[in-house]
Amino acid sequence: MKEYDYDLFVIGAGSGGVRASRISSQYGARVAVAEDAALGGTCVNVGCVPKKLFVYGSHFSEDFEDAAGFGWDVGESSFDWSRLRDNKTQEIERLNGIYAGLLSGAGVDLIQSRASVTGPHSVNAGGREYTAKYILIASGGQAHVPDIKGREHVITSNEAFYLDEFPRRVLVVGGGYIAVEFAGIFSGLGAQTTLAYRGPLFLRGFDSGVRAFVAEEIAKKNVELLFNYDVSEISKNDDGSLLVAFKAGNSIETDLVMYATGRVPNIEGLGLKEIGIDTQSNGAIVVNDHYQTSVPSIYAIGDVTDRIQLTPVAIAEAMCLADNLFRGGEKLLDYTNIPTAVFCQPNIGTVGLTEEQALAEFGDLDIYESTFKPMKHTLSGRDERSFMKLIVERSTDKVVGVHMVGPDAGEMMQGMGVALKCGATKADFDSTIGIHPTAAEEFVTMRELRK
Repeated sequence: MKEYDYDLFVIGAGSGGVRASRISSQYGARVAVAEDAALGGTCVNVGCVPKKLFVYGSHFSEDFEDAAGFGWDVGESSFDWSRLRDNKTQEIERLNGIYAGLLSGAGVDLIQSRASVTGPHSVNAGGREYTAKYILIASGGQAHVPDIKGREHVITSNEAFYLDEFPRRVLVVGGGYIAVEFAGIFSGLGAQTTLAYRGPLFLRGFDSGVRAFVAEEIAKKNVELLFNYDVSEISKNDDGSLLVAFKAGNSIETDLVMYATGRVPNIEGLGLKEIGIDTQSNGAIVVNDHYQTSVPSIYAIGDVTDRIQLTPVAIAEAMCLADNLFRGGEKLLDYTNIPTAVFCQPNIGTVGLTEEQALAEFGDLDIYESTFKPMKHTLSGRDERSFMKLIVERSTDKVVGVHMVGPDAGEMMQGMGVALKCGATKADFDSTIGIHPTAAEEFVTMRELRK
């Protein structure tokens, strides 16, 4: 008789949990995964995928306007929110089915229930007890709304994907990437949009030059930016609109308030405290370099550990873990030079160190910056500019940071990520022939140091 029901029991069928389940099973392990919501986790259902589809949809308003400079008379246009919303949902449901097929095809048992850990080798799911040699917690994160008066009147990005009606006026509260992305989405789709952030400048943690430049560009796109505005109370008017009061004493009226004030690890009901799994003050599960918790047979990956909240990172962690547990590997994931993008409008793409980080680590820096009007807008007439930045360690000539604001910045940054992983120098960039005419060639033609 086998000692355990499974070799690996995974809690959470998001990107990391599905990958760990599938690869472990392919390595010969007996695997089960428990999930009480739609397969694919945040990214597929209420994150990266539907958000990117909404970004595409919201940009057509500008594309129609820009077409005139290229000889096109588009004519009168209108936007149907329900069609975009429902087409998006249909695509998400298709992806849910693909994830189910991946698990089934790999021989993974899917248990469609909320699960909790009951011991070092035991899990309760759907009222039944299961045993496993290893347990993996990959339950992800969830949107956090602070405890303010009138909290019941706000939504998060989760609900924004399924609104019954599109609002005429929207207030987005927050200063992270979700806030700036949704401000662009709402504005592009036609809502009168305001973004309020309690600090002096949004996108904390990004390069200061990027943050300042993006603020200027977003303000050009009919998004009212309110910095140093902290909400004190939200109340509902007789006509159904919302009155938002700020701590400074002023207020605004709006039809919808969306909070994007961060995400926290999704650990409620998992039974972590009861079996002695250490967590941080924000609930993040503490793990070592091999994703092992304070209970040696239990592991955790992805957003629930609050390391780097990116889908590809969770997937990479899952690959390392599966290899280490079931192929005898000793892999460690390299968290340096992870490229990422923010799908605000215009996009942000970034990899490596910010100027502030590089200055603290190296001191001697050469900074190259370029701002320019994208070629498309020489005919469209749109007042939008792009920004590129290279950060170079002067003593070694090594490029340690690459940052961009502009169309398709995320697409370009994937290649920059490869370059930084390979240790590219500024001389390597300079000796690379550019692709003309593209915005990308600017990265290999910057010669003048920032003054």
